[in-house]
Amino acid sequence: MKNKFPWYFRIPLLFFGIWGLMEFFIDGGDMPAFIAYPITQAFLVFILLLLIGIELILNAIENVMFQTLSPEAQERYMAATSKPIVSFNWLKRWYLKMLGHDKVSPDEVIELDHNYDGIRELDNNLPPWWVYMFYATMIFGVVYLVRFHIVKEYDQTLEFQQEMAQAQIDIEQYKKTAKNLVDANTVTLLTEAADLTAGKAIYDSNCVVCHAADGGGGIGPNLTDQHWILGGGIKKVFTTISEGGRDGKGMIAWKQNLKPLEMAQVASYVLGMQGTTPANPKEADGDLLWPTADVAANPTE
Repeated sequence: MKNKFPWYFRIPLLFFGIWGLMEFFIDGGDMPAFIAYPITQAFLVFILLLLIGIELILNAIENVMFQTLSPEAQERYMAATSKPIVSFNWLKRWYLKMLGHDKVSPDEVIELDHNYDGIRELDNNLPPWWVYMFYATMIFGVVYLVRFHIVKEYDQTLEFQQEMAQAQIDIEQYKKTAKNLVDANTVTLLTEAADLTAGKAIYDSNCVVCHAADGGGGIGPNLTDQHWILGGGIKKVFTTISEGGRDGKGMIAWKQNLKPLEMAQVASYVLGMQGTTPANPKEADGDLLWPTADVAANPTE
């Protein structure tokens, strides 16, 4: 029996059909199922190999059956299978039509009645594809004229402003999830346990030698009282860590050693020491008080 569809149609059709069913029945959330669940990739590979194997088996069976036919039957079979299953004559006809080759006039009909040094000039028609494209540009021009110059739906200035506003919204949204992009102006107090744990690890590795493990101070000032040399609050503490303390006698700038997220984490951990009681607290140092009464209830400034 002659197959209506060759293997190079059957395999992709069945494979992508099974793939589509898999995506329909398996919920991958915001991602395709084959990305959300890597095991499905192995399943798709198995299906593809299975389809190829089935085609090879069917081809082997067909060859065996072909050998059992008489010579006359083999000739008839070969004649039937040699005919193209899919014909692209319509595509060829359309292609020639777009080039204008389906209505080519003899040179005698389209030749103009003059020539130069034996060079003849023919009055050929433009190919249909060129004419249709020209018509399309005319229609586009009319729509553009009405939309932007008559109706004045919007202009380039308004479009630029809208795009810039949307870009700013996208940037702000991205910054909310990209903690390493924080700076002294955008940093906020971190309260998640993972951030505070990371801040403690950074503090223990870099700050204990000057401020003591409990924040009571030593070479550096006491971090548990309300007195600050350069100001309290997440933004000012972040800046102090990033840029360093007072020239000549303050803390070094840590911005070359710590990432912005790490500075935000350790600054948040330091502010968490407020109100604790260290074992050997150093005397208060600094004239700036924080938190003050107006920010005590919201220590994020």
